[in-house]
Amino acid sequence: MGEVGATEAINYAEDDVYDALLELTGGRGPDACIDAVGLEAHAHGPLNAYDRVKQALMLESDRPLALREAIRACRTGGTVSVIGVYGGFVDKFPMGAVVNKSLTIRPGQCHVQRYMRPLLERIERGEIDPSFIITHVLPLRDAARGFQMFVDKEDDCEKVVLKAA
Repeated sequence: MGEVGATEAINYAEDDVYDALLELTGGRGPDACIDAVGLEAHAHGPLNAYDRVKQALMLESDRPLALREAIRACRTGGTVSVIGVYGGFVDKFPMGAVVNKSLTIRPGQCHVQRYMRPLLERIERGEIDPSFIITHVLPLRDAARGFQMFVDKEDDCEKVVLKAA
């Protein structure tokens, strides 16, 4: 397995992601890009407004902003992995860029049933500590509230753990 070279965080609200990635890679673009956001992507500018309006009119189910950005930024011959959730149809998909840049698209959700038991066992043995990602712990009865906190990014919510009691 190759080395992971990602050492910089790029804030799309402050920087143009495409320009920043080209600068960080000497103008060629990253070898691989990951869309981990999916249909909940948001950004600034006319393309974001376009997707929001199409969603509101039920003409598009998803906002593929992060996917478009990954395809645009990835180097020729690179790989775009799509782990973000998509629910249906997207508009303005840059298929020409995918073909002309000979990109490999690797989509797929985590195989939860395959990995759940071995990961939980590693957590129980203390080999993995996932506590750094947990921002909120709520009782199970507050699951709906926890989900809404996550969706609205209220109180910097990133990951909610629900407890039975």
